[in-house]
Amino acid sequence: MKKTILVALWAFCLTIGSTQLSAAANKFSISSPDGKTTVNISPNPLSFNIEHNGATVLKKSSISLKLSDGTHAKRVSSSSRVKKVTSSTAAPFYRQPKIASTCNEMTLTVTSYISVTFRVYNDGVAYRWNYNGKLPVNVTNEQAQFCFWGNPKAWMSYSTNEKKPFAMAFQAPYTQTPLADAEDTPSFLPVTVDCSSCKLTIHESDLEDYPGMFLQKEHTLTLKSNAAKADKSQQTPISAELGNALTAVFAHYPKAFAKYPGRQQMYVTDTERYIARLKGKRSLPWRIIAISDDDTQMPLNNLVYDLASPNRIGDTSWIKPGKVAWDWWNAWNLKGVPFKAGINMDTYKYYIDFAAKNNIEYIVLDEGWYVPSSGDMLTVVPELNLPELISYAKERNVDIVLWTVFNVLDEQLEEACRRYSQMGVKGFKVDFLDRDDQTAQQMAYRIAEKAAKYHLFLDYHGFYAPKGLNRTYPHILNFEGVFGLEDTKWGPDDKDMVTYDVTFPYIRQMCGQSDYTPGAMRNSQQVGWHPNYYNPVSQGTRCHQAALYIVTDSPFTMLCDAPTNYEPEPDYVKFLTEIPTVFDETRVLSGKVGEFIVTARRLGNNWYIGGLNGWDARDVSLDFSFLPEGNYQYILLSDGINADRNAEDYTINVFKDQTNLINNRRSLTQHMAPGGGFVIKLKHNLGSL
Repeated sequence: MKKTILVALWAFCLTIGSTQLSAAANKFSISSPDGKTTVNISPNPLSFNIEHNGATVLKKSSISLKLSDGTHAKRVSSSSRVKKVTSSTAAPFYRQPKIASTCNEMTLTVTSYISVTFRVYNDGVAYRWNYNGKLPVNVTNEQAQFCFWGNPKAWMSYSTNEKKPFAMAFQAPYTQTPLADAEDTPSFLPVTVDCSSCKLTIHESDLEDYPGMFLQKEHTLTLKSNAAKADKSQQTPISAELGNALTAVFAHYPKAFAKYPGRQQMYVTDTERYIARLKGKRSLPWRIIAISDDDTQMPLNNLVYDLASPNRIGDTSWIKPGKVAWDWWNAWNLKGVPFKAGINMDTYKYYIDFAAKNNIEYIVLDEGWYVPSSGDMLTVVPELNLPELISYAKERNVDIVLWTVFNVLDEQLEEACRRYSQMGVKGFKVDFLDRDDQTAQQMAYRIAEKAAKYHLFLDYHGFYAPKGLNRTYPHILNFEGVFGLEDTKWGPDDKDMVTYDVTFPYIRQMCGQSDYTPGAMRNSQQVGWHPNYYNPVSQGTRCHQAALYIVTDSPFTMLCDAPTNYEPEPDYVKFLTEIPTVFDETRVLSGKVGEFIVTARRLGNNWYIGGLNGWDARDVSLDFSFLPEGNYQYILLSDGINADRNAEDYTINVFKDQTNLINNRRSLTQHMAPGGGFVIKLKHNLGSL
């Protein structure tokens, strides 16, 4: 018995001693549940590195917090014991209905009222600052540094506003570049860095009442000496190794605003010398470094959602995801109709009829249903009778969503939500926030809370990637923060949407939903494509457009083209509209960042597989071993034989006979044209197709 007690005591000492021993060695360590990832934290000054599969993938990187009371939190005084944290979270309208996670957590005391918490998951690392003081204080700066070995390749989306980098729409293609060659312009999140053995993606979560983080290139110099010889006088000269780092920058707190006359959109004209005001005790946003051993893991990383604040609206049964017949991308450009198309009753009734005929749940009244320059969304233009239009739509089982500008809605928030909810409007598409300073965050949360009160769902456009807001307010069904199809409406001529399309699902989509707005019926290969505002043309094939409905997370997604462009091809429209917008399971079957991606999603017993290709034609092997037992009939939408020259060429093939059924013992090889794609619908157990 005595021997048993001694053994148990020895084991217990080993359990708690790892932190004590590390601390004695001037280091705290915490590992992932699977033991493959370790974070080593140096206490003075506070910094950390990340080891993954035995290699250091993030070099020693400094973090600190500066407050207006003179505090510079950068030295650790003590740490808590490591504890295991597990969670199971409902995730309505997300890429899967539930998320389960496990991590190890440690909190380090920095000052008497400031601490920092680290969490290490199997697929990433996160940390956040905690302010435990009672008095209000301002954050003058939050230092966050991410240092890498050598000169790794990075994917960065730079601000499109060089003079005022924090004022822009968070829409830019990814620049793939060696980190040393990165521009000095700040890049908005997420940012991915290829560390050879894995990829690290930096982003954030729980961004409430605090400015968003941007990353900017920083060079670091590490000095190394050769101490091989005992005689110090004979040591070789000190050599310099150039490393590379990304460092955080933030929008400062706004001091003054003005409005652009065209839409009455608010913008910042002057700022304070601090980045955030803290009213009292609170935690700051999570800083996340997601770790991916394979590119196919990247679109399925759930850390942003998992680390966000829980659902605040409770019941979500009133929220109905679905597809939308959209007016703006196609510029209300109907043809062959006996009326003048535009913002009028005849045009919108035509959109409603089209939606009703094709089981499309919504239409959007985009910019123009109120006079944008008035800044008054309570006054509808005289060309529209909104109650009549809503009634006409409801009779046909179609609902209406209204576009508006963020601050315009915010300034009329209670009245606008009450009036349009009572009228029967189902939601707002809210546009042109175009910043993410602290007051912008406050507005986004304020609108979300009020809209939920009136059972109005939201589509946040002109907005950054979700950063956890979709968990806290699940009635925000979609977010832009993506270089979406609307960017084909304007120059330059050398724009490369197709490469972006096979890049952003890996990086941007880690954060969640993306309002890409696919569905173009005019399609072009790379040679000969030109932007066209009134008759826009997509890059890539028709099947490339169709596959976006599966590859992108988008519970509220557009059919962007004009009804009269869809109507001549009813079989294709039926194929599109039967693709669900919310699924029970998501897998990425194969792919590589910037080259191609194949995504499979399940709803009930049926599967939907979408393949997106870059500009190089390729054959992909489809292994169906992930399927459960049983046979599946299938429909294949694929690039036509001439799609390499005529991007609108496609075929739809239905396979029902016994010799062509799919099961988990079969495989297929599927060809994709340059800029191409495919979609496969698998119907389980011989149900009707």
